[in-house]
Amino acid sequence: MKTTFKNRLLFFIPSLTGIALFMIPVKWDGGWTIAVKILADAIALAAGGILPALCLAILTVSAAVSILYLVRPSWFDKRPLLKSTFSASPIWVAIRVAGAVFCWITFTADPEGPLEIIAGADQGTFILYDLLCTLVIIFAIAGLLLPLLLDFGLLEFVGALLTKWMRPLFKIPGRAAVDCITSWIGDGTLGVMLTCSQYEQGYYSAREAAVIATTFSAVSITFSLVVLNQVGLIEYFGAYYLIICIICVCCAIICPRLWPLCRKKDTYLVEGKKMPETVPAEYKNTVQYGMALAMKRVSEHKGIGEFISNGCRNSAQMWFGVLPTVMCIGTVALAVANYTPVFEWLGIPFRPLLSVLQVPDVNEAASTMIVGFVDMFTPSILIAGTDACSITKFIVAVISVTQVLYLSEVGGLILSSKLPLNLPELFIIFLERTIISLVVVCPAAHLLF
Repeated sequence: MKTTFKNRLLFFIPSLTGIALFMIPVKWDGGWTIAVKILADAIALAAGGILPALCLAILTVSAAVSILYLVRPSWFDKRPLLKSTFSASPIWVAIRVAGAVFCWITFTADPEGPLEIIAGADQGTFILYDLLCTLVIIFAIAGLLLPLLLDFGLLEFVGALLTKWMRPLFKIPGRAAVDCITSWIGDGTLGVMLTCSQYEQGYYSAREAAVIATTFSAVSITFSLVVLNQVGLIEYFGAYYLIICIICVCCAIICPRLWPLCRKKDTYLVEGKKMPETVPAEYKNTVQYGMALAMKRVSEHKGIGEFISNGCRNSAQMWFGVLPTVMCIGTVALAVANYTPVFEWLGIPFRPLLSVLQVPDVNEAASTMIVGFVDMFTPSILIAGTDACSITKFIVAVISVTQVLYLSEVGGLILSSKLPLNLPELFIIFLERTIISLVVVCPAAHLLF
């Protein structure tokens, strides 16, 4: 691919802009944050009281159109955006419908009335008015701007630079670096989708696909930002995300060498598609190869129209797919947490480890460990509602992100795909990631606070 001055500009300017918006901490209003959060806060302040009604409308549309997809899936085949946004299995459609129902109850019912278990201040009211009203703006802004990171060659360039490290460290082919960076910088579900596609086309073996999907489908910067903001520690975002990256690298090195991932076979769905793991002979080094891939990506971009289209698709999938799930699972989890001792029981096995690692507020922290398998937001919601100290809230915020395999999104997508993983195996990998994350984050948190 010929490198032109125009293509270089199209590579560097959007990529550097995306890095500045999403990854560089800035000093603002007496604390540290990132530019995307500043923009989202300004829009939320201007929007005022319309946000709860907007969330209600989004969840209602999500439920109705998702049901329509189940009834008439062929109608969506000619409408790719609608299909990618509203297509879901029956169980996830049921979750979207339940989320809409909970939202209507919360929006219309008395928080202290007979439906308090759903609409109460510590259940649905908190989810709708505090959490969803924040997410709806962040999802819109981040979704529209994420193509700056994804669509202008940054992933291809960084992926090529990492080619020679992937096999010895992570036991996966070099080309998987693109999937990995897509997940870490963009979104875990997008990384899983790329991995599924590569596996189904024969570029990854069963073992490689399972490793990539479970160890590199990291939570996006956007979600990480929301989680840390939820526990009121946004000023620590730089250190927070650095620790997340370190933990993800540790998990990616260790987990493929543990059961069940180490027992997966190197079999292919399509034979003969395995790609070479070395830099092609016509390139002198990985930098030249990465730049060539980036220039190819930039030259294929269709301009502002594609940028807006991709951004709108990102935002739509987050609005209509993630918000209903958060409303449903978050409300149920908070109701269970507030009215039953279930999460406290599930966290009991973690108390000795947390004590050894000198985590304050052991009981509160232990109660959040297992619930992350259901949904990523719920641990931060639970710990934010306690009187736990900042170090405990920070640890829980990190763990909830690095556990990764929550069923409300990444885990559900893996289970619904052709990837060779089942629910018990996902849970074992989830526990392995949780333990590794605790061993890394606890000493780091004690140094930070």
